[in-house]
Amino acid sequence: MNVLLLLPAADPGITPNDNGLPGLAVLRQIVGALLTWGLVACVAGLVISVITWAVARQQGNYGYASGAKTGVLVSVGGALLIGGANAIVAFFSGMGGRI
Repeated sequence: MNVLLLLPAADPGITPNDNGLPGLAVLRQIVGALLTWGLVACVAGLVISVITWAVARQQGNYGYASGAKTGVLVSVGGALLIGGANAIVAFFSGMGGRI
C-alpha cells in the first residue's frame, strides 16, 4: 500500500482561534502568573548562587564554588527561556505552519 495515498490532498483550513473554548482569558492569566513566578525564582536562584559562589571562593571551597557557578548558569538560562517563551513558541508555530 502506498503511504502517499493516505495523506490528505488539501489543506483542511483549521487554524488556532481565540473563541474555541471558554475560559481562555483565565488560562492566559494563569500562564502569565506562572511566567512571573518563574522569573522571580530565577532571580532568587541567581542571587543565592552568586552569594554562594563569592563566599565559597573566598573560603577556598572550590567544590561549592563550582556548584554555585552552575547555579548561576541555570538561573540565567531559565530566565532566558522564560522571558523568550512567547517568541520561541511563536517562531516554531510559524515554522510548523509552513510544513
